[in-house]
Amino acid sequence: EQWHPLGNVGIISAFNFPVAVWAWNSFIAAVCGNTSIWKPSSKTPLTAIAVQNLCNEVLNKNGYKGIFNLIIGSGSVIGEKMVNDHRVPLISATGSTRMGIGIAQKVGKRLGKTILELGGNNAIIIDETASMNLAVPAIVFGAVGTAGQRCTSTRRIIAHSSIFDNLIEKLVSAYKQVRIGNPLDENTLMGPLIDRVAIDDYTNAINKAKEEGGEILYGGNPIDKDNGAYVEPTIIKVNSDFDIVKEETFAPILYVMKYETFDDAIEMHNNVPQGLSSSIFTNSVINSERFLSARGSDCGIANVNIGTSG
Repeated sequence: EQWHPLGNVGIISAFNFPVAVWAWNSFIAAVCGNTSIWKPSSKTPLTAIAVQNLCNEVLNKNGYKGIFNLIIGSGSVIGEKMVNDHRVPLISATGSTRMGIGIAQKVGKRLGKTILELGGNNAIIIDETASMNLAVPAIVFGAVGTAGQRCTSTRRIIAHSSIFDNLIEKLVSAYKQVRIGNPLDENTLMGPLIDRVAIDDYTNAINKAKEEGGEILYGGNPIDKDNGAYVEPTIIKVNSDFDIVKEETFAPILYVMKYETFDDAIEMHNNVPQGLSSSIFTNSVINSERFLSARGSDCGIANVNIGTSG
């Protein structure tokens, strides 16, 4: 194994994991002999500044400087300069699919390298043999955790018609127990969205689902609380071919749908343009093997009897 340093590595991170994405990029880069330039999300600059100060202190004690570097600014200004700069041969970016397409085009135009972690429209298939005791907590954690603001958050549930009503009943009961509020309060289970723009995205997605014929089974409303960007976790019954179901909304919205045959379930699962994380809950070895096969889940991550996130 040989490591060939590229020189400078550019790291563009998203708001939802303001340190982790930087860490696993910058330290691999450093091990391979590179320096890195980090542009964090303009929504989470203070976290990045605090971490950079920690790095500076450790590097200074050991007689080094300039290995880890930070630049604060908007994507339209600082991000644009980074992705177009020939002195940064590799750009690693985490964010929306739309952002990733733009970065790939610009870096590719100058024959640079990219590492892109982009959107996920992550689904869980629940077959007729699934354990509800396993499935329900995993669904709630995946869909409600971090207020649905992870690239691996659970967005879609594809459940066999024979267990659909029972599953929905248990999910609604669980959602009613979700405590919403200040995330620094130990009793809180779901905190706010990142900002008011995210509330607009949440509301627009719900309105689109209703316009296409979706039925709200739980939630669907912003919450006026502590002057924060709080919303209700939401469950919407839909058809798999709804346009809104094929979009990723960074909010706690869960689309639920029925299937009759396992072939139908796989087709519904793969009928979106994103492909990050996926899961199946089943006690059938045949169904789990089919889900994991080349003709099953088309996602980069495929789990059995654990959720899409965490």
